[in-house]
Amino acid sequence: MLFVKVDELKPGMRLGKPIYNKNGVLLYDRDTRLTMQVIYGIRNFGLMGLYILEPAEPVPPMSEEDINFERFQTMAVFSIREDLELITAGKKDKGLDWLCSLILKNYANVPHKINFVQSLRSSDDFIYKHSINVALLSAIIAGKMNMPPGRINAIVKAALLHDCGGLKLDYVNADEDQNVKNTVKVNTREILKSNSNIIDESILRTIEHMQALYTGSDSKEAIEAARSNSRATILHVADAYDRMTAMKSYEEPTSEVKALRVLLEHPETYDPVAVRALINGINVLNPGVCVELTGHVKGVVIIENEDDIFRPWVLSFQDNRLHNLADTGENQDMELVDIMKTMDNRIKLDPDILKEYAPVEWNK
Repeated sequence: MLFVKVDELKPGMRLGKPIYNKNGVLLYDRDTRLTMQVIYGIRNFGLMGLYILEPAEPVPPMSEEDINFERFQTMAVFSIREDLELITAGKKDKGLDWLCSLILKNYANVPHKINFVQSLRSSDDFIYKHSINVALLSAIIAGKMNMPPGRINAIVKAALLHDCGGLKLDYVNADEDQNVKNTVKVNTREILKSNSNIIDESILRTIEHMQALYTGSDSKEAIEAARSNSRATILHVADAYDRMTAMKSYEEPTSEVKALRVLLEHPETYDPVAVRALINGINVLNPGVCVELTGHVKGVVIIENEDDIFRPWVLSFQDNRLHNLADTGENQDMELVDIMKTMDNRIKLDPDILKEYAPVEWNK
């Protein structure tokens, strides 16, 4: 699957991802062949580009849950764009509480891990897509931590508002510029303070604590206070994970594996409980994901390791050998390096094939 800029689209190309309108109505499905009429219509959407299937590439598998997730992301971005523009203008939002309730209902208490799919973003829509994704991730994390609905709702609302101060700035490479971070922080506080009649004080405090963790520019006492706010630490972990793994037009994203390693390796910065909840809520190294091991060994994950995500069972492509990375005796020199990343990482394997290659004790 390739990313093609809108100006380079040509008739006959096939869509790799569906396109929805702001109401979640499907406009063009995957595998739709582009015509000039379709291309003109797509240009009016303000999209930077599209994912296009290569000529001989089959349509990647997507479950109904995956389809609904991407549809929801699209609807939510349209909704939060309108609300944040109203809030930054000092006006009442139209549907912020509605959006919070939908996120809470659909993602706070999912009994299984979900496929968290990133969408491409530019400097024009970064904040909107980032805010939605942080809200989704925060709901997942808080749900796995068994927080009550009221607290989760407050965290989700804080996530949707936490970056509104960046709307009037050039947000490209914001993570690398401390001055931009501090300006966003000040702007966000001013915007929300001016809307104090509709923004709860506890939500503003959560956002301020999260930004203290993000910028690292507050006093030691302020940062320690922020670390004691579980809402803020959840928001901080969700924010960091999304920033690292976001698909941006100007740079390659950090892989999910490397992003989780950063979070786990810095417990003094990222709350370990929130990071563990994140790992328990999203699929990263689940069965069917292709990976690279040390020694340039490539293979596919057969069994996920719930205790140590980086030590799954892997079936080597080279010799069909099964490696249990948790067995340090047999595989003491072998570690998981990274996911074999493609533009669409959803890989589907026949469950019977997985069982065929899995160890006997796993099939019992």
